[in-house]
Amino acid sequence: MSGPSPESHEPATDKRRLIEYLESGCKPRDAWRIGTEHEKLAYGLQDYRPLPYQAPQGIRAILDGLTRFGWRPISENGNTIALIDDSGCSITLEPGGQVELSGAPLENIHQTCCEIGGHLKQVKTIGAELNVGFLGIGYQPKWPRAELPWMPKGRYAIMRDYMPKKGTLGLDMMQATCTVQVNLDFASEASMVRMFRIGLALQPIATALFANSPFREGRPNGFLSFRSNIWTDTDPDRSGVLPFVFENGFGFERWVDYLLGVPMYFVYRDGRYIDVAGQSFRDFMNGRLPGLPGEVPTISDWADHLTTAFPEVRLKRFIEMRGADGGPWNRLCALPAFWVGLLYDEDACAEAWELCRDWTLEERAQMRAEVPRSALKTPFRNMTVRDIALDALRIAHRGLSRRGIEDAVGRDETQYLTPLFQIAEANFTPAEDLLCAYQRRWDECVDPVFREYAY
Repeated sequence: MSGPSPESHEPATDKRRLIEYLESGCKPRDAWRIGTEHEKLAYGLQDYRPLPYQAPQGIRAILDGLTRFGWRPISENGNTIALIDDSGCSITLEPGGQVELSGAPLENIHQTCCEIGGHLKQVKTIGAELNVGFLGIGYQPKWPRAELPWMPKGRYAIMRDYMPKKGTLGLDMMQATCTVQVNLDFASEASMVRMFRIGLALQPIATALFANSPFREGRPNGFLSFRSNIWTDTDPDRSGVLPFVFENGFGFERWVDYLLGVPMYFVYRDGRYIDVAGQSFRDFMNGRLPGLPGEVPTISDWADHLTTAFPEVRLKRFIEMRGADGGPWNRLCALPAFWVGLLYDEDACAEAWELCRDWTLEERAQMRAEVPRSALKTPFRNMTVRDIALDALRIAHRGLSRRGIEDAVGRDETQYLTPLFQIAEANFTPAEDLLCAYQRRWDECVDPVFREYAY
């Protein structure tokens, strides 16, 4: 989750200005970049317990240790809650102490993979000194939510109070989930619309390929991506399949209309978060926000509000693909490869749209509902999600091949799709691999996941 947006005190009191903010994200194709984010669980190696913020081997100690690598701390009320560097990278904290790398906007997947590898080397160095491990997985496999910590960030306190009013799994989402996502650019409103529609339609395919959250409180939870299922009962006001994206007339203005209908969480003023949960950004624009009477929003407030909608594709001044469970290093590189291959090559983008353009609202909704439980084996028409995944991977492979961007030894970006091809061809997800280990060599105990699948 994001921190406060960079300050812009320009008033945001008319809808046209909100639309222009999104339009300002349009870039020529040669300026398109790739930003990859991933979250991971941090835990003590002696007992696998999640780490509190303040402890000799706690989350703050990890952040403090990372500063030796040139990271600069960001504080809130005297607590270090993020790190930044000069490249555009940041390290932030999720509500339950999940450590997130928000990567810089990079030109290719080779750079992305190098960035991820360098970051993991740093956190493993600090982890070895603190006796701490890090795990890439979609959901906390062992500890009940009541035993998970809370990080000292003001926005999380507001969300913690509000989430249970809207769904039963919102706090699970905050404290126990980990994801990997990729942020992509667009050239125009038309290209944004096509990317958004492809991304939203095919997001269950990514969820199936990356399904990696089959445990809850030490036992199988009945899902292959429990993380994905959590979003179905978090907050219907700000998540879901968004049918309007596929309707005629969708564009920047329609997205603004949607966001104006999403209730607010907070307003950030003078270093603190003010609780306005459930109140209207439209009222804020008119100076009638009950929580801040007479005050009107700035562009920074609008940028913050954009971060409080949680569909599986989200529009800011770039597009976020948000449907995948966290996982090991090679799958952190694979997600940007999948979406860049589909969307950053014109021919591949056209093929991807042809793949899903005639799916009905009901079919998309049914796929979204069933994939968290059955992943690649989910039926669809006269085939399964696995068949669609293989088609999508072949399209992405061709798209990356046409990009023709090679690393130092002459390998192009298609190499990063290999783990996804292996998953799809075997028809066997990472979650099913974990369940086999649990049932066989782990003797129905999840503890070994913290050793065998750690970074």
